Amino acid sequence: MKYYIIAGEASGDLHGSNLMKALQRLDVAADFRFWGGDLMQAVGGTLVKHYKERSFMGFAEVLFNLRKILGLITFCKDDIESFNPDVIIFIDNSGFNLRIAQWAKQKAFKTHYYISPQVWASRAGRVKKIKRDIDAMYVILPFEKEFYDQYEYSVNFVGHPLIDAIADRTQVNEFKFRTTHQLSEKPIIALLPGSRTQEITKMLGVMLSLVDDFPKYQFVIAGAPSQDFSFYQSFIKQDNVAFISNKTYDLLSVSTAALVTSGTATLETALFKVPQVVCYKANAISYQIAKQIITLKFISLVNLIMDREVVTELIQSDLNKKRLKKELELILDEDQRTKLFIDYYDLEKKLGGKGASDKTAKLIFESL
Repeated sequence: MKYYIIAGEASGDLHGSNLMKALQRLDVAADFRFWGGDLMQAVGGTLVKHYKERSFMGFAEVLFNLRKILGLITFCKDDIESFNPDVIIFIDNSGFNLRIAQWAKQKAFKTHYYISPQVWASRAGRVKKIKRDIDAMYVILPFEKEFYDQYEYSVNFVGHPLIDAIADRTQVNEFKFRTTHQLSEKPIIALLPGSRTQEITKMLGVMLSLVDDFPKYQFVIAGAPSQDFSFYQSFIKQDNVAFISNKTYDLLSVSTAALVTSGTATLETALFKVPQVVCYKANAISYQIAKQIITLKFISLVNLIMDREVVTELIQSDLNKKRLKKELELILDEDQRTKLFIDYYDLEKKLGGKGASDKTAKLIFESL
């Protein structure tokens, strides 16, 4: 059958690629056409647009790029009609995907959504549109099913795909990893400043301001596949900083601690059992708008799933050198680390175990 898949960032590319592999096991002649990235492209099919082409962070950035976004929406609709898929599968990326879904439903295409928009965080009124436009929803966080039940919308909890992605990876040899990337024997503090240009610009400088205060450790930047080293290079002023591109999981597997930009990476870091400080700083206008519409107690997935503060979140003005240094010192303390490890194991239990991609693929395939 013909599958049209729309993913909008690095994490969507990862989960989209694993879903495609699972669909191929059920439908050997599967024909994929998709918006995604390098991982999805490696599985096979036709890449229509790379997520790098529409990587906009925050309300202000979306507003400034509105003409381009509207052009991409029109292009996407035309491309779907030309391909005429048996099903459209949306992956996260709600701002773009829900607009396409409304049109697709009116055109009588089958609409499935993998990884729910975060309607539980803000603008819960979008549930009405989701019920109208989405034939089947597959959620990956345990509290999402309960949330949708309040609106009498039945969804499928399939577990979190990150558990599969981490469990199925090839284990790294630490000695070889350090040798290959010219790292010393010092314990590693991983820096995960995000994947979007705006995120990295706002986060990385603050993270790197701590390097000289922790000479017994080496700092390693996890480079995103969407960015070139030349972009990161302008932030690096000290010698005790290394850069490794597109090897985040390998890096986390050998790290002692991490400074992490809020997003999927906070959950990935927790699943690798790495103590972390969560960092977030947005465009001032975007942040003020977000404060008005987001109703959550926390911004990190770790704390949201556990429904309490497990990891420290430094947001906007709190993300400064003084606070970040204090919090990094805390997660390097053995007592605090032991407490975090216990919380991380509880977190993993809540996520429902392995098999999210296979469960979702099976439900999609059987529905067709």
